[in-house]
Amino acid sequence: MSKKHTVFYRGNQQVSVDFSAEPISSDASVILLERMEKTHGLIGHFSQSIPDPRQPEKVIHSVGKLIKQRVFGLMHGYPDGNDAEHLAEDPLYRDILGGRLASQPTASRLENRMDRATIWNLCRAWVGRYIDTLEGRTELTIDIDDTDDPIHGGQQLSMFNGFYGRKVYNQLFFHDGQTGQIILPVLRPGNAHSSRWYVGILRRIVELIRTRYPDLSITIRADSGFSCPAFYRLAEACELKFVVGIAANERLKRRSERAERAIRRVYSRRGQSHQHFFSFRYQADSWEAPQRCCCKVEETGRGLNTRFIITNIPGQSARRLYKDLYVQRGEASENRIKEVKNMCYADRLSAHRFWANFFRLLLSCLAYELFLRLRQAIGRTCHSEAKRWQIATIRCRLLKIGGTIKRTKRRIYYRLSKAFAWKKLFLQLIS
Repeated sequence: MSKKHTVFYRGNQQVSVDFSAEPISSDASVILLERMEKTHGLIGHFSQSIPDPRQPEKVIHSVGKLIKQRVFGLMHGYPDGNDAEHLAEDPLYRDILGGRLASQPTASRLENRMDRATIWNLCRAWVGRYIDTLEGRTELTIDIDDTDDPIHGGQQLSMFNGFYGRKVYNQLFFHDGQTGQIILPVLRPGNAHSSRWYVGILRRIVELIRTRYPDLSITIRADSGFSCPAFYRLAEACELKFVVGIAANERLKRRSERAERAIRRVYSRRGQSHQHFFSFRYQADSWEAPQRCCCKVEETGRGLNTRFIITNIPGQSARRLYKDLYVQRGEASENRIKEVKNMCYADRLSAHRFWANFFRLLLSCLAYELFLRLRQAIGRTCHSEAKRWQIATIRCRLLKIGGTIKRTKRRIYYRLSKAFAWKKLFLQLIS
C-alpha cells in the first residue's frame, strides 16, 4: 500500500499525496500521431533510405521504430535521445512502439551510423517525397533562407562566423512558399556564407521537379545573401522567375538619392510615414546581363529605410512586387524556420560528428512536417481559434493529454482525461 505524504492542511482537511494511481501518460495524443503516420507514412518512407548493418536476429528496435520514437518525442517536447529515460515507463508510448523504448545509447548509435552517402540518400528521398505532393500544381514558389545554430561544444565543422560573432552551424532551408513544406534542409559548416552550395543544390531540386512536371512555373524568393552571378545564370538557363534582395552599394544609393530627398520633404510637411516605389535597370560588374531593380524608400520618423530587390517578373509594379510577393517570405519562410528551430528543436545539434548532427536536423524537420500535416487537418475543422495556433501552442493545448490504456482480449482502449478542453477537436482529427 502506498504511503501518503501530508502536504498541507486546508482548514480541518488534510491534503496528502501518494503514487497509488494506475499508470497515466501525459502524452496520450501519441495515438493521434500514430494515426497521422499511418495516413501519411512520412516516417516509414524516411526509414527506408537508412541501411541497417545489424544482424537481423539480434535486432530489438528497428530503424523505423527508433525514428518514430525520436520524432514523436520531439513533437511532445522531448528534444534529446536521453529523454527516453523519462518515457521508459510511459504505458501509451510502450503500446505504440510495441514494447519497451530504445535507450539513449541505442538512439545515439543510430545517429552515429550516418555518413555522407546515407545523408545524400535521405536528402534525395526527402525531395522525392516533396515532389510527389506537387500533383495538380501549376506554379511553385521556392523560398530560400538560412539561420545560425549557436554551438557550445566541439562539434565537427562548427566554426566561428564573423556575421553572428560566435561559433555556429549554418542551416539552409528550401521552403514551399505556398504550403510551408520543407523542400530540403541542409546543414552547413559554421563559416559558410549564405550563398555557399545553394545554387548547386537548387539546380538539382529544379531538375528533379522539371523531370516530373516540365510545365510547372517556378519562382524563387530569397534575401540579399543569395544574390550572386551563379544564381542569375541558373535562373536564365532554367527559366526561373525570381525576386531576390540585393545589398545597397554606392551605385544603388546614387540612384535612390533623389527619391530619398523627396520622401524627406513629404514627411516634414505631413508628419506621416510615407513609402515610394520605383524601378530601373541595373547590372553589377560580375553579372552577364542587366536586371530590373525595384527600390522602396520609406520614412517613418525613425530615419529612412531604403531596400532594393532584383526581379525578372514582368507586368507588375515595383510596389506590388515588393509588398505582395517579396515581403511575404517573412511568413512563408522566416516564421517557419523559427518553428523548426525553436519549437522542433533543430537547434539541439549536440552530437560530435557532423553527419550525426545533419541527421538530427532531418529528424526535427520530420517532426515539423508532421506538425504541418496536423495544422492542415486543423484548418479543415470548424475550430477558428485552433487554426491560428503555432506549433508550440498545438503541443501545449492538443498534444499534452493525460490518459491511460486498458486492454481486453479483443480490444485496446485509450482512456483520455475527461477534463481535456479540446475533446471535440481531438475527436474530429482522429476520426
